[in-house]
Amino acid sequence: MSGAGAPTSQPFDAGDLRVAVVAASWHTEVMDGLVGGARRALAAYGIAEPEVLRVPGTFELPVVAAALARSGYDAVVALGVVIRGGTPHFDYVCSAATDGLTQVSVEHAMPVGFGVLTCDTEEQALDRAGLPGSAEDKGWEATAAALDTARVVRAVLRVGRY
Repeated sequence: MSGAGAPTSQPFDAGDLRVAVVAASWHTEVMDGLVGGARRALAAYGIAEPEVLRVPGTFELPVVAAALARSGYDAVVALGVVIRGGTPHFDYVCSAATDGLTQVSVEHAMPVGFGVLTCDTEEQALDRAGLPGSAEDKGWEATAAALDTARVVRAVLRVGRY
């Protein structure tokens, strides 16, 4: 299971951060679980009304994340799911989303919480979606990672060191 060894993060007051969630629309049940986990995490960190945007699929996440970075957001949480099929489509979409989101994060010095599930089966995705009975909550985890990193980036940019 991928959750073994995950870092622990304690919520802090991040209410002064501008955070957006951009989520794919494919696989509605999985995506609703991921978005729900992100919303729960944001609330725990003191962000009551985040911007939540939906895009057609995982491939479209980087372009919207880049637009949000240019709009002054402190962090973006990118949520998607790609389930392996019988064609190379899985590899292309996973690679493009990963590379694109990494590029956005590095070019804009803006954390992008990576909540893109890359699974062999729908059952694996459901088990990571943060739904009742799921073993993991990747929406929460991606959000916590983005917020924790935004706090570090803000400190570095403020004083030149952490």
